[in-house]
Amino acid sequence: MAAHSPKHYGISMTTSFAQIRRFLCASVCAFALHVSLAAPVFAQVAVDELGAAQQAVARADQADADQYAPELLASARQALAQAQAANAVRRERRNAPALAQRASADADLALAKSREAVALARLQQARMEIAELQRSLGQEQAP
Repeated sequence: MAAHSPKHYGISMTTSFAQIRRFLCASVCAFALHVSLAAPVFAQVAVDELGAAQQAVARADQADADQYAPELLASARQALAQAQAANAVRRERRNAPALAQRASADADLALAKSREAVALARLQQARMEIAELQRSLGQEQAP
């Protein structure tokens, strides 16, 4: 019978529940420390993304995107509002950076479309002026 004792197989029966509780307590404390250190970094990322989205929407506003790309600018504003709302609710905070990035992308696209429309309008105006100058030069040379 001694051949089948726990000591023979290398198993120690002296491990107590107190040791297991200490291990669990240490594990929980380590996890809590990790979460508490990671939370401010995540919150800072969300704040940075929100700031970038706000700036992108402001740039699109200044470029008259309301006139040239109203749907995109409205989508950017809506995504920004959703990102701000998500950032205010703790359990939704993880969604805030993605929503803010979407708002930035929509606002940047609205800005690009607005600039394109302005550039095309200037090009059309320049072409019209050139055509007018060519007509006036042609009339002067005709007589």
